Amino acid sequence: MNINSKKLSKDDPIYKIIGCSMTVLNTIGHGLREKTYERALMVEFSYQGIPFETQKIFPVHYREEKIDEFIPDLIVNQEMVVDTKTVDSINNEHIGQMLNYLKITGLEIGLLLNFKHPKLQWRKVVLENKN
Repeated sequence: MNINSKKLSKDDPIYKIIGCSMTVLNTIGHGLREKTYERALMVEFSYQGIPFETQKIFPVHYREEKIDEFIPDLIVNQEMVVDTKTVDSINNEHIGQMLNYLKITGLEIGLLLNFKHPKLQWRKVVLENKN
């Protein structure tokens, strides 16, 4: 597995998350609901000893006023938003959504996982400038 022409090491959290995602996909198959994969990942993360949070609430502010709440699928290692998808292909809209998720959570790394097809599609998204 590689990203941005850099080989991922086995100690990299993304390498481990992709491995868990492939296990889930190979076990239950492709094309089910996003929530099914999210729940299966929670089981696999627990089994693999990967720390995660689910249903963590982040306030959304506009002009210093709380206007809503955002609840990401999963926060892994307290450092990364993981979002499950079952779409034809990860596109710029999904990447833009993830960038907004990162701004809201204050995290820098997001991982989009697409379980629609027999082969896992994934995309790492990095918020380079939090401002």
